Amino acid sequence: MSAGEHPESSELLKLGIQIAESSISKYMVRFPKPPSQTWRTFLKNHAKQLVSVDFFTVPTAFFQVLFVFIVIQHDRRRLVHFNVTAHPTAEWTARQILEAFPFETAPKYLLRDRDGVYGEAFRQQVAVMNIKEVLSAPTSPWQKAYVERVIGSKRRECLDHVIILDEEGLRRVLSSYVRYYNCVS
Repeated sequence: MSAGEHPESSELLKLGIQIAESSISKYMVRFPKPPSQTWRTFLKNHAKQLVSVDFFTVPTAFFQVLFVFIVIQHDRRRLVHFNVTAHPTAEWTARQILEAFPFETAPKYLLRDRDGVYGEAFRQQVAVMNIKEVLSAPTSPWQKAYVERVIGSKRRECLDHVIILDEEGLRRVLSSYVRYYNCVS
């Protein structure tokens, strides 16, 4: 590239200053490579050892809010576990992780957000199971794209078409959907 082709050199040429490309390149801001792998690379490299967990809410016909906890494997985007409760706690969530991965079947990494329901009891249970927690950045749902997409699919394909009365009814509907989802995907 000659001096006249670089955008910065064209501005200098308007002022009557001629300068070589090498001089401009020397003072241009360079964007260094990140010190570690990018988020996308991490997800790709560890897909077989990574699961995501998240909650979403479902309103009932009686204006009660139910919380659905889901666990998804990244490599096959398979729904591993789900459960429903009206009152999620750290202890309840810790039991769900134990139910999802019994007898040393736990993954190496668990991706989650910074929700307060993942309290001390949850963090201790994850540590006992030798799972390394990976926290997504605040207000960055794109970092949990797989689990967010599954939640969206559950809503669009299933929950938007039924009326939920109670926890047991939601559990039945979601059980059917999980069997369907894991067979299709």
